[in-house]
Amino acid sequence: MSSKAVNVAVIGTGVVGSAFLEQLLSMKSQITYNVILIAKYSKSLASKDYSPLALEASSWNKTVDAQGSAPFSVSEIHDFLKKSPLPTILVDNTSSEEIANYYPKFIESGISIATPNKKAFSSNLELWNSIFSLKPSNGLVYHEATVGAGLPIIGTLRDLIQTGDKVVKIEGIFSGTLSYIFNEFSTPTANDVSFSEVVKVAKSLGYTEPDPRDDLNGLDVARKVTILARIAGFEVQSPTSFPVQSLIPSALESVASSDEFMQKLPNYDDELKQLKLEAAKENKVLRFVGKVDFPSNVVSVGIEKYDYSHPFASLKGSDNVISIQTERYTNPLVIQGAGAGAAVTAAGVLADVIKIAQRL
Repeated sequence: MSSKAVNVAVIGTGVVGSAFLEQLLSMKSQITYNVILIAKYSKSLASKDYSPLALEASSWNKTVDAQGSAPFSVSEIHDFLKKSPLPTILVDNTSSEEIANYYPKFIESGISIATPNKKAFSSNLELWNSIFSLKPSNGLVYHEATVGAGLPIIGTLRDLIQTGDKVVKIEGIFSGTLSYIFNEFSTPTANDVSFSEVVKVAKSLGYTEPDPRDDLNGLDVARKVTILARIAGFEVQSPTSFPVQSLIPSALESVASSDEFMQKLPNYDDELKQLKLEAAKENKVLRFVGKVDFPSNVVSVGIEKYDYSHPFASLKGSDNVISIQTERYTNPLVIQGAGAGAAVTAAGVLADVIKIAQRL
């Protein structure tokens, strides 16, 4: 009996996309994964007759550069994949809103999607509803890596709900960057460390976005909380439709450059220092968390205080942690581990590709 085969198209070859292709092309499996299209920012390479492209894990990039042509538009990719003779999985490793908005068309054409792109699942509720109003003939959609990289958060939450459990509360540290910053800033021994110093170190280690304001505004956490809230049954309109605490001092929101922002940030350390000292007096630490609280009917993102004995207080480095309390799990289910990084994110996407291929 011949093994099952699927066609795979990959859009986006940045750090996650590159790690994904290396993992996919190195993987041994009973299912055959034929890569028929790779779309980079600068070039695209597609198989004219839908046969697998000749790619090696160590040299796929050179092959695309040598043989590729001008980049394809999203509609050209859709039209090409629509005619694929085998079941097709589109792997979107970008953070593109344009591609996310096109998901319903891919799905209606029977093309399945695996992606770490948060935009499709955390933008307006209408797009979410159109993606998940699936018919049997439609493509499948998996997006585990949109929250917590490779951690089994979304799959676990969906399993709980599909088996009839009801979510009471979801609480978590969802940003590797803000996890690191608060783990360093607010500990029993970190009284003298200023917030701006910790942000500076995090930036130098490459933990923050090139402009740290993209982490400090809380929007990345708000997007992840929006996704989990929607899965749990909250009709969240958008990531800006509930309270999100920004860590950017209001006076620095409109500062022109990242350098100028970093230069002026120390002038605003006092407020957070005060908050940290108040927490320490209560034997607590500060953490930046997202919450979905059904009894209170609240979705929120911001700074919270936790006892030293709490799992969130003992977090190290840039790990993510999520606590899910349900009617069955009255003592919350806690998932913890690396919530960022190219290798673990790519592995989360690849696991989704495997699940889709097994179901097709």
